[in-house]
Order: sequence, then C-alpha cells, then structure tokens
Amino acid sequence: MSEETKVKEKKESKFAAHLTENKIEFIVAIFLGVTALFTSWAGWIGSLHGGNQATNYTESNNYASMGNSEWNQASQYLMQDMMTWNTISDLMIELTFAEDKGDADAAEKYSWKIDQIITDNCTPEFAEAVEWALDQAETTGEFVSPFDKEGFEDSYYADAQELLDTADQLLEDGKADNQAGDSFNLVVVIYSITLFLLGIVGIFKNLPNRRIVLVIAIVAFVIATIYMFTLPMPTGFSMSNFFGA
Repeated sequence: MSEETKVKEKKESKFAAHLTENKIEFIVAIFLGVTALFTSWAGWIGSLHGGNQATNYTESNNYASMGNSEWNQASQYLMQDMMTWNTISDLMIELTFAEDKGDADAAEKYSWKIDQIITDNCTPEFAEAVEWALDQAETTGEFVSPFDKEGFEDSYYADAQELLDTADQLLEDGKADNQAGDSFNLVVVIYSITLFLLGIVGIFKNLPNRRIVLVIAIVAFVIATIYMFTLPMPTGFSMSNFFGA
C-alpha cells in the first residue's frame, strides 16, 4: 500500500470517526428544521414575485389600452389641425393675391379671417406653430407647414407614447418577476429533494451509507441557498410592510 493511500484512508477514518450515529442524527435534525424554514421562505418570496407578475401584466395591459386610445385621439386632433391649416393656407393665398393686386380691403378681410381661425380653432401649441409658419413665409417668401416645425407633429403623440413606454416597462418588469418566481420555485424543488434525502438518512442501517446521503443532502442545501441569495427580491419588498410598521 502506497504512502498516499495510507494518508487518504487515515483522513477518511478521521472523518468517519467524527460523524458518529448520534452526531448524524443531530445534524439531520438541525438541517431538517433549517431546510424547512428556507423552503417556506423561498416559496413565499416566489409567490410574491408571482403576485407582482400578475399585477405588472394587468397594469401593462391597462396602460397599453390607454396609450392606444390616446394615440387614436392624437391622430384625430392632428387630422383636424391639418384641415384647419388647409383653410388657413387657402386664405393666405387669397391674402397674397389681394396684396399683389393692391386690394387693401380684401387683404384686410383675409387677414382678419386668418386671425379669427387661429384664435377660435387652434390650441396654443398649434397657434404657436402656425405663427412660426407665417413668420417663415414673411421671412423667406415661401409657404411652409407648421407641421414642418421640428418636433411639433411628434408632440401630438407625446402623452400616448409615454403611456405606451410605461406599458412596455411594466411588461418587462412582469417578465423579470416571472423569471425570478420560476427561479425561486427551482430553489423550493432543490430544498424538497434535500428534505427527502434528510428524511431517508435514518433508513440506512449502514453508517457509511448514512454519511454519504447526509453529505449529498448538505451539498444540495448549500447549492440551493447560495443560488437563492443571488436572486432579486420582489420590487418594494420590506418585512416591515407585513407587520404594519
């Protein structure tokens, strides 16, 4: 027998000497209690993730519905303003023609109509864009649309886009909660296996077999525990919330 084999057997014999039958029973009892506690904890946190997932999915659908409604409404407002601008454009052509002909009365009439339409039919934002377009026409001599103003057309959909972005974010949060919940369920499964192994330790009459099963159970417990503590807690989780603090 080689020296290395003797050293190995010596270490194994020392390990076996420490894991006596009474100590194995004591270790099993401790790990049964701790594993049961951790199993309950993992199951509870997993269920909280599941609750968050359902809430996020529901809120995502609600925000998406509101966002789509706002988008359709914005499209209608945009269409109305485009029709109003078409009317203003026609009056601007008449105004220019009257000014070119030197017809002051007609020019004053068309100018008054343009001012009235801007006052009565334009929102402050649209009126500002129309004034910008009119200024461009006076400065460059070319007619431009208020919808050519940078960012103006997108402003109609700003509120709708914000709601849709919120819906997308809630959907991603729901997916994250779903994944975290599945991970906690996996932890529960591993803890259940650990409890099973700990439960059958006493079945084996052969002490070395008990030691092997116990070691496997402890390794499974350690792996599950390490993995569990790498998982995120539910959003807004606080123990004080569950005790009325």
